[in-house]
Amino acid sequence: MSPEGRPVIRILFDGGSQGNPGPGYGSYHIRFPDGREETVRLDFGRRMTNNEAEYHTLLAALEDLAGRLRRDGRDPTEFALEIGGDSALVIAQVTGDWKARNPRMRALRDRVREWLGRFGGYRLERVPRGAVLRHLGH
Repeated sequence: MSPEGRPVIRILFDGGSQGNPGPGYGSYHIRFPDGREETVRLDFGRRMTNNEAEYHTLLAALEDLAGRLRRDGRDPTEFALEIGGDSALVIAQVTGDWKARNPRMRALRDRVREWLGRFGGYRLERVPRGAVLRHLGH
């Protein structure tokens, strides 16, 4: 439970590109309060930077999760999120610790913030690269 008493859903995400820029890919792992877990692999099918792939992966996770909850008849505001990733840039820009000077990054940051606002609270945390590798494999 979150400090506000909401059940917590945990998301671990990672994205990258082959070549930077290059073909983008990503993965995210969702763990629900009832213990269910799922890992989703993504292939973006287009050229992007590592940072863009990280943002697109997080967005895909948030959109997927909100859709799942709605299909189950649940309101996303009933849940708090704990989100982990190894991208210093994404975590620091979304939390406001770093500015997003690049217009593409700023637009992606704003979309993530918009999606986060649809849930009942969230916490973002940078996790060690090794933890990401163990759970997601890249």
